[in-house]
Amino acid sequence: MSEHRFGSRFEQAVAAIDEANVPDPIRIEVDGRAVPKELTHARMLTAWVERLHPEPGEALLLAARAHHIRRWESPRDTFPAGRRGYLRWRRDLQLRHARHARAILEDAGYDEATIARVERLIRKETPKKDPEGQAFEDGLTLVFLETQLHDLALRTDPDTMAEVIRKTWRKISPAARELALASDLAPTDRALIERALA
Repeated sequence: MSEHRFGSRFEQAVAAIDEANVPDPIRIEVDGRAVPKELTHARMLTAWVERLHPEPGEALLLAARAHHIRRWESPRDTFPAGRRGYLRWRRDLQLRHARHARAILEDAGYDEATIARVERLIRKETPKKDPEGQAFEDGLTLVFLETQLHDLALRTDPDTMAEVIRKTWRKISPAARELALASDLAPTDRALIERALA
């Protein structure tokens, strides 16, 4: 993390975001330990963003940390089934996460311009050529490939899964594609990606 670059206000905000994610009842296993899912994903996204962007700004790092803050409070099954219901749920989540982030950043003393930038990143409302918006998208995809691709593939038919991978691949940068293929994926997941892109 870049605490040394941004000072105590940044440290306070990150600590508050992490604290908000600690009660996550959904656990994932990391290095043999059960850890809160969203807390872990937030830390993973922060690390990816720092690798993908040579000088990540304060707002980008805050958005990465807060991107799924308290996500478990709005489960998928609270919205209708099907693609339209899924898209409504995703949009609602982005708005919720942005509101949570705003409250924490206001409490930490951030200015309106920084808070608005964090909200735009979380809501994915940055211009297509925005390098930080691209790093955010790339990082989200890399976390997905590391932590969710395998389980999604188990419950999705192969043709649909291949299309999901191809669509995802089109959204990410060449640098993120290289990192994805170089990352420590399970052999079955790597083969799935390679088949989809062949």
